Amino acid sequence: MTAVLSGVIPPVVTPRRPDGDLDRASLARLCRGMVDAGVGGLFIGGSTGEAALLDDATRLAALDVAVEAAAGRVPVLFGVIDTGTRRVIERARPARDHGAAALVATAPFYVSPDQREILAHFAELHRRLDLPIVAYDIPPATHVRIEPDTMIALARSGDIAAAKDSSGDLAGLRWTLDHTRELGFPVFTGSETLVDSAVAAGAAGVVPGLGNVDPAGFVRLYEAARAGDTRRAADRQRRLSRLFRIIAIPDRGRIGFTAGALGAFKAAMVHLGQIDHPDTWPPLGPLTAAEAAAVARIVDAEMGRPDG
Repeated sequence: MTAVLSGVIPPVVTPRRPDGDLDRASLARLCRGMVDAGVGGLFIGGSTGEAALLDDATRLAALDVAVEAAAGRVPVLFGVIDTGTRRVIERARPARDHGAAALVATAPFYVSPDQREILAHFAELHRRLDLPIVAYDIPPATHVRIEPDTMIALARSGDIAAAKDSSGDLAGLRWTLDHTRELGFPVFTGSETLVDSAVAAGAAGVVPGLGNVDPAGFVRLYEAARAGDTRRAADRQRRLSRLFRIIAIPDRGRIGFTAGALGAFKAAMVHLGQIDHPDTWPPLGPLTAAEAAAVARIVDAEMGRPDG
């Protein structure tokens, strides 16, 4: 599994119909479009997929749709993000039967574990589960860091098969890469704006929320960075960083950061015809019509622009 985990692996949004149900048709179309764009995998049940807001039946239904749409062309990863080890194991057990190729787990949150407890958590997941585990470091959401030395120890023990670093700490990412390089251990950045630097440092790829909006653009960026074409990679990174400004459009005095960012992604995707509805999952509030129009203007400006 680790040999094929590379490139752009978008954390797929979970489209929602206005009646509150999963929009299976939009999700299938989105996943097929991403695979056609050249992504290296699909990640269902991540932060961009609003996994923390979904019931288990909806999460597994989204996995089923993605696996069918991928049709074996790329692996489908499944998020099992929860507050404790037993809860993660319970959520993870159906994943293989639903076609997941790997599981993605954060450090336990709410309980503020220390690094020894995080090591024990992943060791138990490895012992009890029958799929490879990707460790997902996202301290803004979990309020606890999987420290670089902890990630290195997990890689060396074999308790995890890959890592996703959404800490925003490029120095920590470099430290992890430098100390796992001989293992062939895949480390992905979760930062939309550091892809060229991360891949140049040895990252296996990127897991970008914005990759829902422009998967082909991220594939082109990854390919340029991987080839060592620094000028072309920098040009492509700058365009995607400008596109990423859509998350700053929503009024944060009216809705929260997550609602604004995911709402902007979904508004852009509706504008592009990738999904049918911009609805987020409760309790996240919607964008206004004016905000959605402002998002569309940035999308039109940047996605119609050559990226080198």
